[in-house]
Amino acid sequence: GRAPLWGLGQRQSLAKSLHDVALAATTLSERRIGALIVFERQEGLRNYVENGIAIDGILSLDLLIALFHHDSPTHDGAVVVQGARIASASCFLPLTRNFELSKELGTRHRAALGICEETDALALVVSEETGDISLAIGGKLHRRLDSNALLTLLFKLLISDRAAIPLGAPR
Repeated sequence: GRAPLWGLGQRQSLAKSLHDVALAATTLSERRIGALIVFERQEGLRNYVENGIAIDGILSLDLLIALFHHDSPTHDGAVVVQGARIASASCFLPLTRNFELSKELGTRHRAALGICEETDALALVVSEETGDISLAIGGKLHRRLDSNALLTLLFKLLISDRAAIPLGAPR
């Protein structure tokens, strides 16, 4: 069994980090810097973490901005988040096999959908071209999110009881 207080502390740490994620997404969006952040849920993402650059750092605004900065070697690829920590950066993800997607969606969006089709992960995308913020959930893409909508979805899907929330259908 898990100690209840330990679980509460973990949720509080993640809650603070999610505020940083929303702020980072908004900042990257305003600067037109592309980003792909994958959040591990019940299914492990070990294979994807291992193909990237190990980070093992606290999920924070400054670290996310630094990892996706244009001059950073970790700019391309995904950041994988496990709990309130960034496990790895510059990770390669599977691309969606859905050929009916809009041509305006690039590789980051296709990778976000791909990982969400193969696992129960969530994937946040910031478009380099438009600055739009999107969240892929259960193979569906929720586009043009503002900071508040993003934060609400992240809290519901990562901190609330996950079993009560069907994949692909944010409440």
